[in-house]
Amino acid sequence: MILRNRTTYGAATVGLLLAAAVLAAPQAVATGTRTNAGPAGGTAAEPSGRLGPLTSLVIDRILVSDDVAASKFGTDSPIDDPVREAQVLEQVRQQADATGVNSDAAVAFFQDQITASKEVQRGLFARWTAHPEEAPTTRPDLGQIRTRLDRLTTSLLAELKNTAHLRAQPVACTVQLTLADVTGAALERLDTLHRQALRTATDSVCHPTETP
Repeated sequence: MILRNRTTYGAATVGLLLAAAVLAAPQAVATGTRTNAGPAGGTAAEPSGRLGPLTSLVIDRILVSDDVAASKFGTDSPIDDPVREAQVLEQVRQQADATGVNSDAAVAFFQDQITASKEVQRGLFARWTAHPEEAPTTRPDLGQIRTRLDRLTTSLLAELKNTAHLRAQPVACTVQLTLADVTGAALERLDTLHRQALRTATDSVCHPTETP
């Protein structure tokens, strides 16, 4: 009975915070679209809650995927690049070990970032193929994009370390993650594709077995 009451309370809390987040930014949530006028992460505000900084960086990385897609579209560069992905995850493991972050949790988290990026790329490829007039007219430099992604990796690992204690608490983490995801999506006016990518990218954020 106690466990059931705690679970019910946790679910109710998530629901209340979710409703509050939606009410806090009704116009952005209602539009459900993102403009491409500015750089990734261009909003002055930050997602709400204790996981806001982490979610903000996750969204920044998702938005970089737009440039990755633009650099590859119409070329022979594949969306799936297992060799590159393995290199990125090995780099993450080494950096995590060096900075005191649980390396297994970090690798799982960044595997989600890679998966989310590929979701965005596939979605944009399909959109641009169906609507050529929406396709990018310039091709960003993939080397510069990777430099941006490397910087984001360092920042994301720092936030994983900062939030390790919270992320080890399932209910509290879920509440804070829901709040951050909803407000972050609203602030950036993410469309359906990018909101789905955000859900994918934050799937493994809450780790009840991770040791702070």
